[in-house]
Amino acid sequence: MATVPRPSPSTQDQSPKEQVQDDRSLAELFGEVTTDIQTLFRQELALAKAELREEAAKAGKAAGLLSGAGFAGYMTVVLLSFAAVFGLAELIGLGWAALVMAVLWAIAGAVMYFMGRSRMREVSPTPERTIETLKEDARWVKHPTG
Repeated sequence: MATVPRPSPSTQDQSPKEQVQDDRSLAELFGEVTTDIQTLFRQELALAKAELREEAAKAGKAAGLLSGAGFAGYMTVVLLSFAAVFGLAELIGLGWAALVMAVLWAIAGAVMYFMGRSRMREVSPTPERTIETLKEDARWVKHPTG
């Protein structure tokens, strides 16, 4: 009975692709890793840009609201103040009526300011998702199998 040589278990378990990859040089492997890292950083940069655009849009909307509130407040102050001052002047005198109206509009302006400021605080200048994925990438580079 003739014995047929069997392949060793280490080469039998590997696919042809894995056997070919084992023959690559260290320089080729390093080149692939470098290319992968460059691609990863490009993707992270694209994510950071997208997040910053999103935050800039939120800031623009908040600034638009603050500007609109300022203009509307100004127009309201001008038009209604004249009417209210002349109406109050019949009761307390023109000077006192103007002072009362100025205080009322100062209160309204303060309310709009605080509302706009609270909306502006919702804007985050740091790209949170990008920072988190960069941390994950750093953990992966330190421990690629775990």
